[in-house]
Amino acid sequence: MNHLANQSSPYLIQHKDNPVDWWPWCDEAIELARSEDKPIFLSVGYASCHWCHVMAHESFEDFLTADFLNEHFVSIKVDREERPDIDALYMEAVQALTGSGGWPMSVFLTPDGRPFYAGTYFPPRETGRLTGFTGVLRALSDAWEHRRSEVEQQADEVSRAIAFRTEIEKTTFNIDIARAPDFLEAAALRLLENFDSQWGGFGSAPKFPQPSLLELLLNYFQKSKSSDALDAAHTTLDAMCSGGIYDHLGGGFARYSVDDRWLVPHFEKMLYDQAQMAKAYAIGWAVTKNPNWRQVATETIGYVLRDLHEPGKALFSSQDADSEGVEGKYYLFSVSEIREILGADAESFLDHYGITEKGNFEGSNILHLPRRGDLFRFPQLEESRRKVLTARSRRVPPGLDDKVILEWNAMFIAALAQVGFLMDRDDWVQKGEALLSFLEKNMRREGRWMRIWRSGNLSQPAFASDYANLVDAYTRTYEATGKSKYLFSALDCAQELLDLFEDKKDGGFFTTGTDQKQLILRTKDLFDGAIPSTNSVAARSLARLWKLTDHREFKESATRVIDLLDEGVAHHPGAFPVLVQSMSLLDSSSQEIVIPGYAPDLLAQLKGRWLPDAVTAFGEELDSPLWTGRQRGFAYICQSFSCLAPIAQASELCDALDSLL
Repeated sequence: MNHLANQSSPYLIQHKDNPVDWWPWCDEAIELARSEDKPIFLSVGYASCHWCHVMAHESFEDFLTADFLNEHFVSIKVDREERPDIDALYMEAVQALTGSGGWPMSVFLTPDGRPFYAGTYFPPRETGRLTGFTGVLRALSDAWEHRRSEVEQQADEVSRAIAFRTEIEKTTFNIDIARAPDFLEAAALRLLENFDSQWGGFGSAPKFPQPSLLELLLNYFQKSKSSDALDAAHTTLDAMCSGGIYDHLGGGFARYSVDDRWLVPHFEKMLYDQAQMAKAYAIGWAVTKNPNWRQVATETIGYVLRDLHEPGKALFSSQDADSEGVEGKYYLFSVSEIREILGADAESFLDHYGITEKGNFEGSNILHLPRRGDLFRFPQLEESRRKVLTARSRRVPPGLDDKVILEWNAMFIAALAQVGFLMDRDDWVQKGEALLSFLEKNMRREGRWMRIWRSGNLSQPAFASDYANLVDAYTRTYEATGKSKYLFSALDCAQELLDLFEDKKDGGFFTTGTDQKQLILRTKDLFDGAIPSTNSVAARSLARLWKLTDHREFKESATRVIDLLDEGVAHHPGAFPVLVQSMSLLDSSSQEIVIPGYAPDLLAQLKGRWLPDAVTAFGEELDSPLWTGRQRGFAYICQSFSCLAPIAQASELCDALDSLL
């Protein structure tokens, strides 16, 4: 047994019986490398990562490989979900050295933490296309022993490259917030240049869903009525929920598709993807009223609340790609299996979901819709679907990563609030409130938010991403409930975000807090990817909070994020889809909508409408300029805290809201 048995991360625990003498990231491991003058082998992955499991079985469970590692290296295993700071920093090294990235991430460091060689998955021996892991170990060990000066030089060069890629200082370039519509348009047009008109999405395989890009296109369509933007969003949303990346039995989305038509997924399901995809489909429904997309949003939320949730607790992180050691086995079906389950009703099911004798994945079948967008299920088909789902539930399920991540729970709570209000599902909003209550009771220690909870144990102080998303969760829940306690909590959390993480000199937010041990560089998460960047979420959350409270420091901090990234946004707006949309909230043309008290007829007009440049306040009145002089029984539409005439009739409010779109 190595040093991982007492760790909280399921990923680390998976490796506790490896013959590799693994350490977690800790001072003891770093000191051991220094005292024994050994390089560090850093292996970063996560519990639901298929290729992480493959490399573990091939190399880390092999005694000869382990013996060599133990003799010549200090081996450190990191869960990227537990330590996003380590993952982000050293992923920059992987990308600088190889031009791409991924997991498992394999990085070789000097004892002081400088990377000098990096890659992702290595097969145990050379395959002709990939260098073998044992060969890499021997070559690097030899270099460390006999060509140390070359290793040190490489470590210095890579460290400088990381610093260049991650450290952005304020330039003399100044962006004009009033040009927010121009940047939104520029980002949309850039996306459309890269749009796959046949299968949807952007670029070639592998394809990631990228819901923030779809949200941007729908936002641009509402403002410009661009048919190209709507077509791109429509094609992509339809293609994704028709492909195998969507679980047609249980709901929810896999992380990405290995092909360009969304058919073959990388089967793991991540909580953060479900939060974003549920919101994207709900927004798509609000804009177009396509009932299929409401169904997808509903089923995605249903999947999370059923399979990633234990009553009375928060939400778990992910489900594995593998079951019984086989990738995708849980999700695959043959024609004979479907006929055995459904009998005489099998043929219509086989036809609807494209199940054939030949199969579409290693001789078996991933359920998909050959007729794109045909999600409508007549009663018999729906009954068949339930029967097949019940039969599937008797299989050995994929592995579950049952750790609770503050950031990802906050993302899903924000989605529950926004989608619940949009689709008039109070039960979802209430579920989000219950989740927030769990986080408040269980994920703070000595006044500090913690990132990880598992089985009653806390680990790892929260990062800026946790705080930024939690501000968003509180603010969205306030807007969906009208309960002032959530706004007060948002204010407290936002103040902690500023105190612990803000760069007072150049603007923006560092990944780690002032109270956290620093790595070789203190970096900022800047670019929107599979998860919106910390700085984009912070800017959006603080902008919304400013509009609800008129606390100027939040507007100033949000603006400083945009100022920091202004040149990047101006030249590459498509890399910042969330930030570009956040700019509109800071523009004087954005709106505040106030309905004092609880006026069901007026509130009903807000539901089913997506108003990305507006914040909503109702319910309990607050000491804020937004509430000054407001009377119950009326609705107020305001800009820069200056309001139009009060509106008393639901029909009049309906017309006024329509004019905002």
